[in-house]
Amino acid sequence: LFIIIISFAHAFYILLSPKSEFSLEQYNTNNNDDPNNPWNLAPSYSQIDNDGNINSNPLIIQIPDGNTNMFMDIKTSLFAIYLFLIGDSSALSNWTYTENPSIAVLIVLFSLLVVVYLMNLLIGLLNNAIEEDNNRVSYLMQKAEILAEIELFYLLPHQRRWQKWFPEVIHYYADIDKTRGEIQRLIKEGEWDTKEFTEMRNILLKKLEIKHNPIDNELILEQLRSHEKLLKENNNEVILEKLKSHDEKLEELEKLLKEILAK
Repeated sequence: LFIIIISFAHAFYILLSPKSEFSLEQYNTNNNDDPNNPWNLAPSYSQIDNDGNINSNPLIIQIPDGNTNMFMDIKTSLFAIYLFLIGDSSALSNWTYTENPSIAVLIVLFSLLVVVYLMNLLIGLLNNAIEEDNNRVSYLMQKAEILAEIELFYLLPHQRRWQKWFPEVIHYYADIDKTRGEIQRLIKEGEWDTKEFTEMRNILLKKLEIKHNPIDNELILEQLRSHEKLLKENNNEVILEKLKSHDEKLEELEKLLKEILAK
């Protein structure tokens, strides 16, 4: 977006910047041919005679300032495009679009690129982000957090003892096929065999007719095999180190024997 603003600001600066030298403090009659001269863009008032003829020479001219033609400088040109982006097109109102069709073309292109394309793209990205977060799991998590906050901070002591709100037993309904599939997934990933709720898990396995032996779990067996390999590798390294130490000792003994024989 910033690159688009800079490019359009530069385009308007080239197109609408004054082509001749001028001074905002002194009017020069020689610059009447330059349509981008601030003196020619400033509001002027002409005299009309009794026959309805308009005098070509203006009677009164309002003194222009730096905002009369904001495209005199690249900095003010950038600011003018920013104002146009937020809906203020007063910087371009000093030129007639029929006599300057290139200005109209640039305005249409800028509107299509920025206002239509980029804004719709931003809205689409926001909608995708909202759809990803707006699922049932996030809804239930947020609902649970709100309920926990209400129970902790907004309930009176006698309200926390109400059996209707806080029963001792909660019945939960779950689909059999989905539950069986989830348990089988946990067994394959090695997350089922934990020390928590062992009786409940055994009852679930019986009710769902799932045969499971923790000893025959493939994931656990693979982990044990990997540990055995590591132990073997470590043992081999220890044996090699011992052999190296024995070789060094033998070399030292050979040196001593040679010295004794030499004497």
